[in-house]
Amino acid sequence: QVQLVESGGGLVQAGGSLRLSCVASGSISSILTMGWYRQASGKQRELVARVTSTHNITYADSMKGRFTISRDNTKNTVYLQMNSLKPEDTAVYYCNADIITALTLRGYWGQGTQVTVSS
Repeated sequence: QVQLVESGGGLVQAGGSLRLSCVASGSISSILTMGWYRQASGKQRELVARVTSTHNITYADSMKGRFTISRDNTKNTVYLQMNSLKPEDTAVYYCNADIITALTLRGYWGQGTQVTVSS
């Protein structure tokens, strides 16, 4: 059984910052890519950023320069530092990870954490 648990969401004023964390736990052999996605009300889920096990990073264009993704392989944790937040960043943020267990490789999702940016 593998679980991803996010934390760090909340309400912040425009221009503020938040740091999200996501911890993977369970019968994990190895974690490949870890990433963050978001889904605003009435919109499709979109990539925010992702990082490979060797720390190669991809950002969505609209997040470059404001968001920073990082991971700690020793803690099976991925972080998302969000600065200069805008009201349009309001969404549910989901953690995603490609995880190898004893039986398979598959993608897992966290339950999501709400980020609300007020103007």
